Amino acid sequence: MTAAPRHQHWIDGRDAPPAGGTWLTTLDPATRAPGDPIAAGTAPDVDRAVAAAERARHGWAALSPAGRSSVLHRIADAMEEDTPTLMRLERECTGKVPAQLRLEADLSVQYFRYYAGVVRAAGQGRVIEQGAGAHTYTRHEPYGVVGVITPWNLPLNQACRALAPALATGNAVVAKPSEFTSASTLRLARLASRAGLPDGVLNVVTGTGPQAGAALAAHPGVRRLAFTGSVATGRLLAATAAGRLIPLTLELGGKSPLLVFADADLDAAVAAAVSALAANAGQVCSATTRLLVEESVHDEVVRRVVTAVERLRPGVDFGPLITEAQYEKVLGLLAGTPGAATGGGPYTEGPAARGLYVRPTVYPRVDPGARIAREEVFGPVLVTLPFRDEAQALRLANDTDYGLVAAVWSGDLARGLRLAEHIDAGQVAVNGGPLTVETPFGGYKQSGHGREKGLAALHEYTQLKTISARL
Repeated sequence: MTAAPRHQHWIDGRDAPPAGGTWLTTLDPATRAPGDPIAAGTAPDVDRAVAAAERARHGWAALSPAGRSSVLHRIADAMEEDTPTLMRLERECTGKVPAQLRLEADLSVQYFRYYAGVVRAAGQGRVIEQGAGAHTYTRHEPYGVVGVITPWNLPLNQACRALAPALATGNAVVAKPSEFTSASTLRLARLASRAGLPDGVLNVVTGTGPQAGAALAAHPGVRRLAFTGSVATGRLLAATAAGRLIPLTLELGGKSPLLVFADADLDAAVAAAVSALAANAGQVCSATTRLLVEESVHDEVVRRVVTAVERLRPGVDFGPLITEAQYEKVLGLLAGTPGAATGGGPYTEGPAARGLYVRPTVYPRVDPGARIAREEVFGPVLVTLPFRDEAQALRLANDTDYGLVAAVWSGDLARGLRLAEHIDAGQVAVNGGPLTVETPFGGYKQSGHGREKGLAALHEYTQLKTISARL
């Protein structure tokens, strides 16, 4: 039998074995079959990667925006050509269904295309008029070496969401993907090197958070951090960054509300609710899994949602949970929460029983203070809460420690926009308004701080310098 290929680190434009000589096992969550081993990174691996980035950063930053743009476009070309391989690597460690894989692969390419374009115009400073005797201007400069730590739920997509603007603005990067889903980020780094990204500008060190992630955050050569993941880990990294007095971007999840009024397009609202539950099996930080419905149509909307949810097919319409720990956590929460209208447990027969699949679950009319209504489940679980009027809808929407995303469905657009301006969330979609690569993304409250996507992300990865000369 042929041994499974081992995924080494990618440091200074080449494969690099783990300094400690150890490897981590991975899992195909759709079947529970063993996956390819990955390098178990430790502090010496991080040291090598940061040193490579430090050597490379000056030359990369010295390129004009047009020069960096050209390289980023070539990376996007390489990713497009390699999409089947990227999708296969993602499927093997996430179990995602083909439609989800294609969506994420296409979006990953879009990040590089977008930032390759906007950096040529949007990354510039401005002249400050101070009279004929002075010349004063500002410029946006890269931080230098940036550390990027990404989660397991959207591996390639969330890597590209951070890497594209960081590279576009002239930084060198050391990325630490989740130990469960590292292969596609490693592949991306190799493709970037083939596309002409100079050696050392993008390095990938794999391994666990306590070993590789903590070493990256604490490394004195890292001048900025970006992290997507849990609130608990975000707090630890924030403390590390505060101790080192370096900035960081935190994207930490949510418990997002979806408000449906009686005059809304109920078919569209129901489809949005079901999509929030099914997309990536609910393992999306922005999933609108709190369904708030006006009392007069609540039961009708729930009936439609349950009917649609019961048609969802595991392995076709949604994938498994990606890690054993998350699977057990979700099942434990469901076992302790009675009253599901549908779902509420694992699959016990058929192909889905072999993998980490959880039955799509709907809990109607939950207590707003219940654990299931307040905690981010990160699984295919939807709760519903009725409201009487606009004021109560707003109170329920904001009754959460999180503030990442919200959605409002109403036949009265003015009401939808009015609510959107008062909901505590970083982005609000009204009647399905698009949230895309161009729209800034980030949270209020415990959903984190800083912004990704859009032009806002460029300024996350640059420092503003003022220069003034007397003439």
